[in-house]
Amino acid sequence: MNRTPDTIKHLIIINIIMFLATQMIPEQMINLFAMHFPLNPLFKVWQIITHMFMHANLMHIAFNMYALWAFGIPLYHIWGNKKFLIFYFAAGLGAIFLYTSVQYYTFHQDLVQLTAQGISKDEIFRILNNGKIFTGFEEMGSIYYSVMLGASGAIYGLLVAFAFYFPNAELMLIFIPYPIKAKYFVPLLVLSDLFFGITNVLHTPIAHMAHVGGALVGFILMKMWRKHEFNRWY
Repeated sequence: MNRTPDTIKHLIIINIIMFLATQMIPEQMINLFAMHFPLNPLFKVWQIITHMFMHANLMHIAFNMYALWAFGIPLYHIWGNKKFLIFYFAAGLGAIFLYTSVQYYTFHQDLVQLTAQGISKDEIFRILNNGKIFTGFEEMGSIYYSVMLGASGAIYGLLVAFAFYFPNAELMLIFIPYPIKAKYFVPLLVLSDLFFGITNVLHTPIAHMAHVGGALVGFILMKMWRKHEFNRWY
């Protein structure tokens, strides 16, 4: 850690502080700082940023902070402080944008069906705000009450950038104890998230589309920045 850039140290420390605070006062921390569905009264505009510093459990924060440390350091030394922070937060914002957009689309589809049955929007939201879910529209209720938290979207952006700069670096997953080059590993990881995000076959609370959003922004930024870096020499 003595060789870790201060910026990465500070990000890790803030995440740890937020995690410890969440363990002590979980309801207050989650209500204030986790990302709520924008139509839910608990949504606050700052949650767009603060959700990146919130984590659900020890495994969640341990994996993300290790990834921030392992993949962030080489990228930081290539980009410097300002560029690293721009990339990190842009990927995190891309994650929340795609995740929330998919949520909103699904929620709106159910809202249209309910209003077509003669139920007013005011009545629908009154019922939802009372903690009730319409029969047959469980996913709508799940979206309305859901929260999203974690640095995973920003981390996925860093993974994509790492694969651009170090395509032949060998990476491993715990449950696949065989090294795979980053140029294959990262696309497979993102594609698996896209598949699970669309199909939801695993029925897990993992925000797969947030991972995809962070990776997508990371890819776009890398294409733009690498083109600029290439053109500087000619």
